[in-house]
Amino acid sequence: MKNTKMRTLAEPFRIKMVEPVRITTEEYRREALEKCGYNPFLLHSEDVFIDLLTDSGTGAMSDRQWAGMMMGDESYAGAKSWQHLEAVVKGLTGMPHILPTHQGRAAERILYGILGGKGKVFLSNTHFDTTRANIEFTGATAIDVMPEHATDPEIDLPFKGNIDTTKLQELILQHGSTNIAAIIMTVTNNSSGGQPVSMRNVKDVRNICDQHKIMLVIDGCRIAENSYFVKHREAGYEHTSYEDIAKQMLRLADAFVMSAKKDGLVNMGGLLTLKDDALSQQCTNLLIISEGFATYGGLSGRDMEAMAIGLKEVFDPDYLHYRIRSTAYLGEHLKAKGIPVVWPIGGHAVYIDAKKLYHHIPVEEYPGQALVCDLYTQGGIRCVEVGSVMFGKYDANKKLLPAKNELVRLAIPRRVYTQSHIDYVIDVFDDILEMREQKRGFKISYEPPFLRHFTAQFEKLT
Repeated sequence: MKNTKMRTLAEPFRIKMVEPVRITTEEYRREALEKCGYNPFLLHSEDVFIDLLTDSGTGAMSDRQWAGMMMGDESYAGAKSWQHLEAVVKGLTGMPHILPTHQGRAAERILYGILGGKGKVFLSNTHFDTTRANIEFTGATAIDVMPEHATDPEIDLPFKGNIDTTKLQELILQHGSTNIAAIIMTVTNNSSGGQPVSMRNVKDVRNICDQHKIMLVIDGCRIAENSYFVKHREAGYEHTSYEDIAKQMLRLADAFVMSAKKDGLVNMGGLLTLKDDALSQQCTNLLIISEGFATYGGLSGRDMEAMAIGLKEVFDPDYLHYRIRSTAYLGEHLKAKGIPVVWPIGGHAVYIDAKKLYHHIPVEEYPGQALVCDLYTQGGIRCVEVGSVMFGKYDANKKLLPAKNELVRLAIPRRVYTQSHIDYVIDVFDDILEMREQKRGFKISYEPPFLRHFTAQFEKLT
């Protein structure tokens, strides 16, 4: 695609099939939200008009992927579809051991279940929710190591998802290198606003890992999106293809964890790839016990076929240009309207600074959850809080230790919504701006011990 002036954002695909969506009334949505305890995770999907809850497994597959599914080999062991997937993933990662899983958190559970345990420490640019939960479930500690300035939603940096290498060195010395189970680089950095990680930063972390003999894991469920930013923002990669950038980055790691439900362009699937033979054998044994045989790992042959095709399609230049620019389109228009967003816009989602937008709601009353509920009530838009509901902790006196930021994520499913859908979302924020001073917060009436944002119940404060 030529770099000409964009009069409108044209999707680089044609629509072959449509799925009707239901338009409900505001009164209906108020009742639906109350019934589910003001937690949009618990809404019925048929009651949602624009679903921006997550970009995980919610995308539309291509005609080639659907055709591939018809050719899926459902043999229990050594299926042709497994051979296809294995060859694609080995080519991408350069790693010899490929373990398929039903989704990313299964790969996390296997790897971190073996590496973790009481007294172990994991260091990351930012651990996302399931990563942190799988680590802490083993008794290990998960510590985020981002530069302080990168947590400022308004500061404009090209690679705001990077790890702070100075802090990283300090934490390794503080805890002892033998107690560091792994350093995890999440690309793009979901919790920091979908912000990218530079190749230079990953190389610097690789050098630190080599100095201290520590394992480096890349959580690369959005590796293609990250490659787009590297090509367009980091000197020296202007003439490198997106796929080759991803290959260079993944070859710096000892292990690769992926939810293929993102940049694998599939609705279900995950990967764990490894360099170390002994660790791979341990992981394979646990995979067979919990997921399935080593050549299908909880996936059908058609799932593996679709994933193999998706992992090639995702690096198409026209697709990636559309993907990044369509997300930026939403963020730029919201910013122009006066909505405080995490800047610059990341790859897969727009993040709203709910603490600034709802400045009158204290963090103890979860301003992000208030905004999430208001977007559903006003426009039938479902999204998710990424703040103190998701990441907050309690001290010994049960007082909330809030997250660094109170964000709301509008995650864009891949190849699903058109520009007119996004324009509708932008328009709904007019109602939010008009009514925001009247809004009140929430208190939690029920929460589980892990990943509380999925099933927590809330009560409105008056």
